[in-house]
Amino acid sequence: WGEEALAKARSEDLPILLSVGYAACHWCHVMAHESFEDETTARLMNENFVNVKVDREERPDIDSIYMSAVQAMTGSGGWPMTVVMTPQGEPFFGGTYFPPEDRYGQPAFRRVLGSLADAWANRRDEVMQSAGQLRNYLEAVSSAGRHSADGELAPEITAAALRELHKQFDVQHGGFGGAPKFPPHTALRFLLARRSEDAHSLAHTTLRKM
Repeated sequence: WGEEALAKARSEDLPILLSVGYAACHWCHVMAHESFEDETTARLMNENFVNVKVDREERPDIDSIYMSAVQAMTGSGGWPMTVVMTPQGEPFFGGTYFPPEDRYGQPAFRRVLGSLADAWANRRDEVMQSAGQLRNYLEAVSSAGRHSADGELAPEITAAALRELHKQFDVQHGGFGGAPKFPPHTALRFLLARRSEDAHSLAHTTLRKM
């Protein structure tokens, strides 16, 4: 990650494909073996994207910025984190692990890559519009009263976050969203900090299931 990659993307007019992971992440290794080490997939990546791999433990700032974008786009996050962005660094697609074939309710990574490359080549206006809308959303969230004067989360932000977590909560297995799941440490910290037995129950159920 750095100016060299951004300059290459600008000069070649290619989107950036960012993959964020870390050494102890099982699914990061799985995706690396299944997809990044596969010659056909690697060729597709290299022909259509500027590819950047980031260790979240070395660059927590990059991880934090783009995890916020993935969570805004998909409602959840995790690692490996997969983000596709304009050469200016504005994301327009995000996700986590993608399998080599359609499974786990996820599309195959090669199919995702092909669709994104086609969108960049043939539907650029739509891509740039999506990137702009996401940028505006993230800017609004970060600047429009995320915290009240005493440093607490603003009530409307808290209420919206709780509604979203309830909607995604897996009653049977705990956690949020579907497989593959990752330990939702940020969500758990948020829930445990609320003065609400209901919020605590989501966290405690998830922790017991883990």
